Amino acid sequence: MPNHAWVNADLDRRQFLQKVLSGAAVGVAAQAGLGYPSFQKLYAQTPLGPDVAVAELLAGNQRFVANQLTSIEHDLTLLKEHTVDKQEPFAAVLACADSRVPVELVFDQTIGHIFVTRVAGNVVTPEIIASLEYAVAALGIKALLVLGHANCGAVKAAMKADTVPGQISALYQHLQPAVEQSGGNVHKAIEANARFQAELLRTSSTVIRDAVKTGKVRVEAGVYDLATGKVSLS
Repeated sequence: MPNHAWVNADLDRRQFLQKVLSGAAVGVAAQAGLGYPSFQKLYAQTPLGPDVAVAELLAGNQRFVANQLTSIEHDLTLLKEHTVDKQEPFAAVLACADSRVPVELVFDQTIGHIFVTRVAGNVVTPEIIASLEYAVAALGIKALLVLGHANCGAVKAAMKADTVPGQISALYQHLQPAVEQSGGNVHKAIEANARFQAELLRTSSTVIRDAVKTGKVRVEAGVYDLATGKVSLS
């Protein structure tokens, strides 16, 4: 079993962080001058809960924005050895297939830390639901984030509803609810789509819905800014 970074943490600090990370984690931590904690080896089996899993994603994103990545310092050979027979990701991310959104880099995570599903427009389909249900039920992830991104081509195409080749237009029906809420504003449509897809996961999957109700997993929506690298929950 891998060593967990939290094992050596000071008990009082751990208890404080658990309080800080429930609810308004960003504001409280910032006011305290602490920023986010860094649990570099947080796995699904750690007892710190969904709030800390979400906080670690945001903490990793802060490191990414500040160009202070720590995941590149990990021993990749050792990580590969530890993940040959099993995986223990602490979070799952449903992201757009866009090449400008490298999920592990964006959250400063490495091999085995995030269960990633990707599809243009970060839309929920039966296949996506099945994959994420596996992450929840079999792998025990603590957080599930639907990640949209600025300047999303799929969302913009759905807003225009132009004729396109092949099966690209099959995405439009999944994106239409967000388009209708956007008032013609692309950024609003991107935010609305992330929220809509997250709500679909909470409600259309019995596995995910039950895990949310029992406090085993937290489902969030966010948007990645291509210019700044920042992820904002929406």
